[in-house]
Amino acid sequence: MLYQLHELHAATVTPIRLMAKAAQRIHSSPFNPMSYSPYGRMVAAAAEVIERVTDRYEKPAFGLDHTIIDGRTVPVVEEIVHDLTFCKLLHFRRDTEGLNDPKLLLVAPLSGHYATLLRGTVEALLPDHDVYITDWVDARMVPVFDGPFHFDDYVEYVIEFLHLLGPGTNVMAVCQPSVPVLAAVSLMNAADDPCAPATMTLMGGPIDTRESPTQVNQLAMTRPLKWFEDNVIHSVPGIYPGVMRRVYPGFVQLTGFMTMNLERHIGAHVKLYEHLVRGDGDSAESHRSFYDEYLSVMDLPAEYYIETIDRVFQRHLLPKREMVVHGKLVDPSAITRTAVMTVEGELDDISGIGQTRASHKLCDRLPEHMHAHYEQAGVGHYGIFNGRRWREQVKPRIAAFIRAHAPA
Repeated sequence: MLYQLHELHAATVTPIRLMAKAAQRIHSSPFNPMSYSPYGRMVAAAAEVIERVTDRYEKPAFGLDHTIIDGRTVPVVEEIVHDLTFCKLLHFRRDTEGLNDPKLLLVAPLSGHYATLLRGTVEALLPDHDVYITDWVDARMVPVFDGPFHFDDYVEYVIEFLHLLGPGTNVMAVCQPSVPVLAAVSLMNAADDPCAPATMTLMGGPIDTRESPTQVNQLAMTRPLKWFEDNVIHSVPGIYPGVMRRVYPGFVQLTGFMTMNLERHIGAHVKLYEHLVRGDGDSAESHRSFYDEYLSVMDLPAEYYIETIDRVFQRHLLPKREMVVHGKLVDPSAITRTAVMTVEGELDDISGIGQTRASHKLCDRLPEHMHAHYEQAGVGHYGIFNGRRWREQVKPRIAAFIRAHAPA
């Protein structure tokens, strides 16, 4: 019933949102003399805040239509190159005839937010790489007769994409996909697959959550699977194509994340009001851009979510070398040809320090010169793949690592 109540609430507050939107437009119109007064700015600011906290945020666009290469503006075209039931593979095709930049598969998290959360990641990578990204489909939009999506299917999707892109491809996993990507690369190396990636970069991922457990890890450990099935798994209501599909709703996860830092989010909206009243357009736009992305969420297939809790956070199958995918044992010791780099953030409160770095202990047959690790000081989870430190400090190190190990 929770999903139905959520939809009812959204419908109930729609008139309030529409009235707030109208008030904001009226009191900020240049044709309204009141818009130039302190009163008019206060009303417009309050109305915009009300509109934003009652709005429903749909999937944003990447909006990356160009990049800068060697000081030259280069057009970028976003295209779908492979379409599977639960994921589309997007290519940011650059007009770069004659360039042979490394091909990079960027595996976005399937954890509640859309792949557009990595817009800043893609934007920084485009000047130096031929970028592809996994664009996961909102589970509520997938008809139930299209079947389930399991953890093993995630691993197979990664392998299929790497086969499609061919030998010499590089793979990067941001946060949650670090585990299935490491599993996929392990299986491909074990099979002596020619399409096994040249390099694998894992960023802020829960490879071994027994290292520096965070609040998120502890929640997963202290609750039995039955609790998750009974409390966070719900059926998609009839207004969506995926009606009756069992999902972990995006709004449930978003509520959890907002609750963890509630004072910060409330303070951010108070600051938005203050910025609008003062006419600080740049700060207000920065707030809008962040929350337009942060509040846009998608549903996850229930079977995938529960299996991830079970395998990754409770039984720690990968670091124990006990994970099995489609009947095959996943052994990271089989990785002997794929160079491995890990990235962690000093202040990460989602994947603690050491959780991603644990990959190197598992890949114990890989030559020492094919290992690399970097810990970015002064950033949390999102700072390792978005923002100034990502662009100026993290990304250049990853680019250098890829070029050092990827074939020309």
